[in-house]
Amino acid sequence: MTTLIKDLPSHIGEEISIAGWMYNRRSSKKLHFLQLRDGSGTVQGVVVKSEANEETWSAAGEATMESSVRIGGEVRKDERSPTGVELAVTSVEILALAQEYPISKKEHGIDFLLDNRHLWLRSRKQCAVLRVRARLIKACRDFLDDAGFTLVDAPIFTPNACEGTTSLFETDYFGSKAYLTQSGQLYMEAAAMALGRVYCFGPTFRAEKSKTRRHLTEFWMIEPEVAFNDWKDNMDLQERFMRAIVGRVLEECAEDLKVLERDLAPLEAISSPFPRITYTDAVATLKEKGQEIEWGDDFGAEHETVLSEVHGKPVFVHHYPAKVKAFYMKPDPDNEELALCNDLLAPEGYGEIIGAGQRMDDLDMLLAKIEEHGLPIEPFQWFLDLRRYGTVPHSGFGMGIERAVAWVCGLKHVRECIPFPRTMYRNTP
Repeated sequence: MTTLIKDLPSHIGEEISIAGWMYNRRSSKKLHFLQLRDGSGTVQGVVVKSEANEETWSAAGEATMESSVRIGGEVRKDERSPTGVELAVTSVEILALAQEYPISKKEHGIDFLLDNRHLWLRSRKQCAVLRVRARLIKACRDFLDDAGFTLVDAPIFTPNACEGTTSLFETDYFGSKAYLTQSGQLYMEAAAMALGRVYCFGPTFRAEKSKTRRHLTEFWMIEPEVAFNDWKDNMDLQERFMRAIVGRVLEECAEDLKVLERDLAPLEAISSPFPRITYTDAVATLKEKGQEIEWGDDFGAEHETVLSEVHGKPVFVHHYPAKVKAFYMKPDPDNEELALCNDLLAPEGYGEIIGAGQRMDDLDMLLAKIEEHGLPIEPFQWFLDLRRYGTVPHSGFGMGIERAVAWVCGLKHVRECIPFPRTMYRNTP
């Protein structure tokens, strides 16, 4: 029976077998120190020449970096080890001898590492990022499931533009045009009219010609939608959501965050209420800080960084000008130049991690907006039906998983926050 490395501390004094890969090896005439990994953790195995048979000693010396191996031995307590144990090796079986591994301990350029992303994933830090990502996603789903939301899958192929026609990936769909989805939100509005509280989680695509550290052409989003919720209810939900998922990652991923050398103070600051400022006040603050911006401009990365630095924690900016937001955002009844929407900006320069708003629930107003944006009416007839048959106030938000992971892990670029990143210049491996 094979034992996972993470479970070794509960097997001290026992003879066990592990299966994994050779992460590193140091050898002398009398000892082999084997660093072994299996995906659940790493452990050191010690082979003593005077105690090992010839086959075991020889195999331990032949196993190259990333060779797959099966190791047998006794688990011993070792206070110096990060796992608290080491393995007194009694047998080594090489399952597959690896060729010279292309990723060594020396510094490599990012292009080289991305070309070898399928191998780079094996590194200690990249494994830590993927574990944090998995925990964060689970925390998102657990929070929503426990709050009475129903998961509803949105289609990948769609006839509709959700976030603007300039960033659509177009494809032929049996003789007609279809697009890779920019968001599942429109479909979640339909599902919310049936189930009340819903969310989707899946890949989304943007053909944006952007080379910034915050952008990917393929990324994953979680998008809740709630019937009978207004924009204030929506911000309250986002704050509870963010506190829950970050708190969960802090609790369950302490070792991975330590591997990533993440300063935890900015994450722990989410325990107190998030500041809420209007777009108009945000513009005033930016001008005070010497930023070039005029009322009506959308915020760039530098603007978002300045605003988040002022508060040192996630901050809501709400009531943006309607003209810089999507066509479906409900205008403020007191000032139709403004939309009942918000962005949630993460501190430390990570910028927008949530985009949100109350949806336009008036049929005639939505028709006018679709025409104003130059969008074809026919593909939106099903969406307009939602306003014809029992329309209600409703709101929702979308959070990009990769931006959230980048912030939580303290990473500079979102390309490390997804297993196989897709950018303007990269669609391999």
